[in-house]
Amino acid sequence: MQTATETERKYDVPAGFSLPTLVGAAGVSGHGDAETHDLDATYFDTEDLRLARNKRTLRRRTGGGDAGWHLKTPGDGSSRTEHRLPLTDGDEVPAELVTEVRTIVRTRELRPVARLRTRRVETPLRDADGRTLALVAQDQVGAETDDGDQRWQEVEVELVDGGPEVLDAVEGLLLAAGATPAEGPSKLARALGNRLTAPRRRRKKINPVLRYAREQRETVEEQDAGVRAGDAEAVHKMRVATRRLRSTLKTFKGSFEPERAATLKVELKWLADRLGNVRDGQVLSHKLLTTAGEFPEVAQGIRERLDADVARGKEELVAALDSDRYLALLDAIDALVDEPEPDDAGALRRAAKALRKADRLLDEATADGVDAELHEARKAYKQARYAVEIFAPSAGKPGKRLVKALTSLQDVLGAHQDSVVAREVLRDVARTAPDAFGYGVLWARQEQVGEETRQELPEVIEASRGGKLRAWLG
Repeated sequence: MQTATETERKYDVPAGFSLPTLVGAAGVSGHGDAETHDLDATYFDTEDLRLARNKRTLRRRTGGGDAGWHLKTPGDGSSRTEHRLPLTDGDEVPAELVTEVRTIVRTRELRPVARLRTRRVETPLRDADGRTLALVAQDQVGAETDDGDQRWQEVEVELVDGGPEVLDAVEGLLLAAGATPAEGPSKLARALGNRLTAPRRRRKKINPVLRYAREQRETVEEQDAGVRAGDAEAVHKMRVATRRLRSTLKTFKGSFEPERAATLKVELKWLADRLGNVRDGQVLSHKLLTTAGEFPEVAQGIRERLDADVARGKEELVAALDSDRYLALLDAIDALVDEPEPDDAGALRRAAKALRKADRLLDEATADGVDAELHEARKAYKQARYAVEIFAPSAGKPGKRLVKALTSLQDVLGAHQDSVVAREVLRDVARTAPDAFGYGVLWARQEQVGEETRQELPEVIEASRGGKLRAWLG
């Protein structure tokens, strides 16, 4: 499958619109010969138009220079990413493209929802060296949907080798000639019309807890493709989103239907564990290998062990993402976070309570000096920080400072726990090594990291407990 980034702008034009001369627009020195194409595109979506509602278009198109299967996904600004596959016989969507949209369509059937026939006159805009800066397409469109037929004209301007200044300059000339910015984002959106217009629900007040939960749901869906591709950052982001969502369900019980929330917490832990099996090995490998330079055999042993763990974890993770259980989890998140918003007036108090609990656990852990207790305190601070994040924006600077202070505290506790896990891995790998000396040196270094992080704790604890930082929590 090929991918490409396209940057274009669309314009509505009246019947009989004539393309003005665009020479002189940001380096345009001439028009190339226009070419005419007859395009025939069938668009696929679910019955409830889940792709279109998520700003994706999936089509099978014949005619023109790029006939084939195309999936367009959102990009930055006026850019979009297009996934392309060659034409196939029949209307069965290729499996590769189904995978790209699986988190959106879930188990729903993809079927034809519109057919667009377009007579396109395409004119290249070239600079003095003959480079094509942009393509201007004049389209006469005929659309067929279950609701009837439509016809209209429009103009598209797509960058090739030019920069955004070309789009700006061309736009000025088109608007002066009678064009107007397109009302819809795509031909498909225009063809579907009212079917894409969802009734707006008026809310007197936005529940910040549900808004936060919905943001995590979006992150999980957005990172799916990257996780499947093996992107370490995507794995990290999806894992954090699952943790944040699970933590939110635990802290703010009054904001969610109890039985659904209890079931979803179990499923989120199932997904987070599989993400963790990949992410933890990646992080630990980086930390240990950067300190094992003078022991190449030790480094090799660590690399083989952790690479094997990560590879096995990736296989299990992809299998999980391909499972019906994962799709059911996504449906369960939707059902929970999209339900009517309750009036949970005590949510802020619950965030403060979670923070006080984390403080108590950490005080006990530091007094006892037990690594396992420090780890439990670290998990409690994660839950508290996620809760505080929900309300921090409305608290202004004190909210931002408290989140920053809690993050610093959590980082120190995290570094300590990493040293504990690293020592366990070193001990395990050393058991089968012919010479354990290098492992012993690295073990001692990780022990020192643990001691140093303990010494850092008093300062970050004090910084996180300032009265002014927490006053807004009540």
